[in-house]
Amino acid sequence: MKDLGIVLETFSATKESSGLPRPKVRELNLIKDFGIENDKFAGKKLDQTVMIVGIKSYKIALENGIKLEYGSLGENILLDFDPHDLIVNQELIIGTSIIQITQICTVCSHLSIFGEELPTLLKNHRGLYCKILKDGIISKDMIVKIKE
Repeated sequence: MKDLGIVLETFSATKESSGLPRPKVRELNLIKDFGIENDKFAGKKLDQTVMIVGIKSYKIALENGIKLEYGSLGENILLDFDPHDLIVNQELIIGTSIIQITQICTVCSHLSIFGEELPTLLKNHRGLYCKILKDGIISKDMIVKIKE
């Protein structure tokens, strides 16, 4: 296993919240074949239950005059490295949990609420969807490892 970086923040879309940015949470409880505990998307589209985004996406926006609050890209996990350097099917280990990258997240036009050009700027850096292979708790400052 190789260390890739750390978790900067965690977010979850609760049933009470709507829209972006997603609310910051102290921790995420990942449950295999279900999703993130108390997340309004849990139990749906199991290949897309966790979304990871790298800090680079926020830097791209900022370099183009768009200051985004973390959680604005709809992520569950914000990372200090660029997960777009990884490939589909790679597995990430965070604490006791294991998530597997399933697909690149397509850029939604609703991101244009933050800036008309944002969907175009983040075309290849919106984030990556993952499915949960092993249960676990994920919180800020945890080390992210990759299975080699």
